[in-house]
Amino acid sequence: MSSALQTPDLDVAEAFLHDLVIPDRPLWTPTQLRDLTRALADVHGDRLRPLVRHTEPQRWWTRLALTRGVEVWLLSWLPGQGTKPHDHGGAAGSFAVLSGEVQEEHRYPGGPIGVRRLQVGDALGFGGDRAHIVRQTGIRPAATVHAYSPPLLPTREYESLEDLV
Repeated sequence: MSSALQTPDLDVAEAFLHDLVIPDRPLWTPTQLRDLTRALADVHGDRLRPLVRHTEPQRWWTRLALTRGVEVWLLSWLPGQGTKPHDHGGAAGSFAVLSGEVQEEHRYPGGPIGVRRLQVGDALGFGGDRAHIVRQTGIRPAATVHAYSPPLLPTREYESLEDLV
């Protein structure tokens, strides 16, 4: 991987990301995060796919960018790999599918559990009060691009999405 470009408010693993992550934007909305992850997967997918590694038993990930307002991650998923139920500590988030397909179960406090399957090119944004489980359910490995704002908030895990109150 190329060396990181660093300034006091910006740490970007790949130089092409510099204009996309807008270092001076303090907070990003779910829609802005969705547009960012979609652009990364659609427009810059050829640059990101060679970075992806698939590992067992644990999933692989790398941070692509960190500013005061957003962090961007690249994750891989082998068939059957997934997360535990979790939220993002109050951060808004987004992810887009770079390759393969994933399934997401999600829930807002007091709401029903929703399920959706996302394929290459699909992207979604969500508010900070949402919890989810992401799993690779296809037959081929998958990769996704994620973004969260504000950055660096710890995730909170749950036994079940039903535990989200």
